[in-house]
Amino acid sequence: MDRLPASAGSRGELGRLLQAVLTSRGQANAVFDILAVLQSEDPEGIQEGVRTCSRLFGTLLEREELFVGSLPREDTVLAGSQEATHKYKVWMRHRYHSCCNRLEELLTHPSFQVKELALKTLMKFVQLEGAKPLEKPQWENHYLFPRTLLKAVVGSLLTPEDDHSLLISQFCEYLEYDDIRYHTMQLATGTVARATSQQPEVSLTFWNNAFTLLSAVNLPLQERNLTNFYVKHAQTSDKWKVIHLKEHRKAFQEMWLGFLKHKLPLSLYKKVLVAMHDSILPHLSQPTLMIDFLTSACDVGGAISLLALNGLFVLIHKHNLEYPDFYQKLYGLLDPSIFHVKYRARFFHLADLFLSSSHLPAYLVAAFAKRLARLALTAPPEALLMVLPFICNLLRRHPACRVMVHRPQGPELSADPYDPAEKDPARSHALESCLWELQTLQQHYHPEVSRAASVINQVLSDPEVSIAPLLELTAYEIFEQDLKKKAPGPVPLEFIPAKGLLGRQDDLCTQFFTLG
Repeated sequence: MDRLPASAGSRGELGRLLQAVLTSRGQANAVFDILAVLQSEDPEGIQEGVRTCSRLFGTLLEREELFVGSLPREDTVLAGSQEATHKYKVWMRHRYHSCCNRLEELLTHPSFQVKELALKTLMKFVQLEGAKPLEKPQWENHYLFPRTLLKAVVGSLLTPEDDHSLLISQFCEYLEYDDIRYHTMQLATGTVARATSQQPEVSLTFWNNAFTLLSAVNLPLQERNLTNFYVKHAQTSDKWKVIHLKEHRKAFQEMWLGFLKHKLPLSLYKKVLVAMHDSILPHLSQPTLMIDFLTSACDVGGAISLLALNGLFVLIHKHNLEYPDFYQKLYGLLDPSIFHVKYRARFFHLADLFLSSSHLPAYLVAAFAKRLARLALTAPPEALLMVLPFICNLLRRHPACRVMVHRPQGPELSADPYDPAEKDPARSHALESCLWELQTLQQHYHPEVSRAASVINQVLSDPEVSIAPLLELTAYEIFEQDLKKKAPGPVPLEFIPAKGLLGRQDDLCTQFFTLG
């Protein structure tokens, strides 16, 4: 037949081409004109072409007019002696593959509208292929899923060239389906492995795309069969791995272990560790396999070490992990910079959690209280208003440490047995010292700090003081609070009132200057 023109890919022309292909096999060559529109440089024209291809091949899949089975070479079939219907189905299946390949390329198009529409069309084809499989089942009740098509989608999302965070956020709506989530985890694992094996240095864009996709995967916590499928089946079988949460957890674990075994950019370390304790560890089939990653992260220092300790804390308390250096690592993070870093609030929130147990030995708690008290001598007021109640809470939880406050004759400053340079809290001799630093802070220039330090002069109340409202206190907020305070009465600014514009008669200014 003669080829129909597709000069501008207008909606009317594409509609006529679509109708021609669907109503008559003699007009099948018109599919080339529809596919040609996908090569257009006009985003609007491409979108019309994608919509037309969606209707065309969606209808052909539903009609089962595409070849089913291992696809033979097109030229071999057309030159053979098979019947016309067989040749048509093979030929149209090749056109369907050409369409899918072009849609995969469009996932990297500059226009987000084009990318989004291409993604939705490919996922529509995934659903239709699942309902009308293009491969033959190997046995009765065999589970079939269009993994090849979904693999192409996942591979396009995890590109090393383009930031696909927005497109991945659109893909996340499909991760609500159990079968899509299960296969995506497996396919993402393979994609990361291939990308890292093919080239020694992987781009930051690839790692960010991979983390965005992996962190979007959420598993149910309750043990139950999973049957919320995107690809509908007439009946399910208990032999299918995709319906068991245990298998999902295995795939989830392999996905994250495969990702975390590589050397990640520093920015990603923090993102992974922030999500580790509540979004990753609870869903792993063997959470203790994360011990190597967390212990190596502990050695990095700074915020990364703190966040790694949070993950280790979960493993210690919920999975009976033995990690004797935990509190020594936490103790090592206490230095003067801790009051000035942007993660200060998170640090003290977690430190409060780590030191909440009343079963901790007294020498350990005393070491933390003493180290914090020593650091408080040079801390800004906004940090002091948080750390002083923190120290007092430690003394409330551990009465054996109150001897540091009530020791009647503390050592001289030059003979303080506490060793601030000692890295092991057990050898710091903190329990033999006293908290003279808190008494010093009672003379602080800011009245609120002085008041907070004076709490130790009375018997400490049993209920702890919540430090949550104080964790993110800033100098600006303190200044605003001071401005709003009203003085109880007139406040004298000088003991000897000034006389004259230049001050008192015996002032140096009056001796050398006169008003002309």
